[in-house]
Amino acid sequence: MIQVTDIRKSYGSLHVLRGVSLAIPDHSIAAIVGPSGAGKSTLLHIIGTLDRPDSGQVVYDGVDVASMSDRRLSRFRNEHIGFVFQAHQLLPEFTLLENVMMPALIAGKSPSRAAEMARPLLEEVGLVDRLDHKPTELSGGEAQRGAVARALVNSPSVVLADEPSGSLDSRNRQELHDLFFRLRDLHGTTFVTVTHDESLASRCDCVYRITDGEISQCDI
Repeated sequence: MIQVTDIRKSYGSLHVLRGVSLAIPDHSIAAIVGPSGAGKSTLLHIIGTLDRPDSGQVVYDGVDVASMSDRRLSRFRNEHIGFVFQAHQLLPEFTLLENVMMPALIAGKSPSRAAEMARPLLEEVGLVDRLDHKPTELSGGEAQRGAVARALVNSPSVVLADEPSGSLDSRNRQELHDLFFRLRDLHGTTFVTVTHDESLASRCDCVYRITDGEISQCDI
C-alpha cells in the first residue's frame, strides 16, 4: 500500500498542496482527477519521488521514502516505480527495444538480460513487430504502449501515469486504458494515473478528486 500523509508543497508564496492524505491499495488502479492547476501532477511527482514535499510522509509498504537520501531514493525509484507521461519520452536515437531496455540497464543488468526482460513486455503490449523501429517510426498509440512496456521492465510494484492518454485519439485512448487493466491483472501492478478522462476514472478502483491543493472527494 502507498500511504500519503499530510503532504504540503509550496513554490514561494504559491501553496500547491495543502495537507493531502490518501491511501492507495496494492494491485489497484487509482485515478487522481481535478481541474488544471489543482496540484495533481505535483502530487504524482511527490508520490513518485521525483520531487520532495515540504512536509508530510510518503510510505511504500512501511518504508518512508521521503526521508531517504538522494542516492538511496534514486535506487528505490528505479527498482520499485515505473513512469508513463503524456508525451511518451522515448529517446529518438534508440530503437523501441533499446528504449524499453533502458531502465534495466540503469539497474545494472547486462544488455542481453535487459533485452530478455524487454521483449516479452513488448509482445504483451502488441509491439513485437516494432522492436527495431525508432520512435519517429511509431504511431502515437504505439509509442505510448512502448512507454508502458518501459515502465514495467524492472517489474515495479507501482506505475505512475501523468495524463497518459491526453494526446491520443479516442480509439488509442481506449486501447491504452484497457491495457492498464490487463497488465494490472497479469502482473499485479498498482497503477496511479492523473487524468481528466472521466471515462477512465469511472473504471478505476479508487478516485481521488483534488481541488485547490486538497482532496475534496475520495471514492473507493
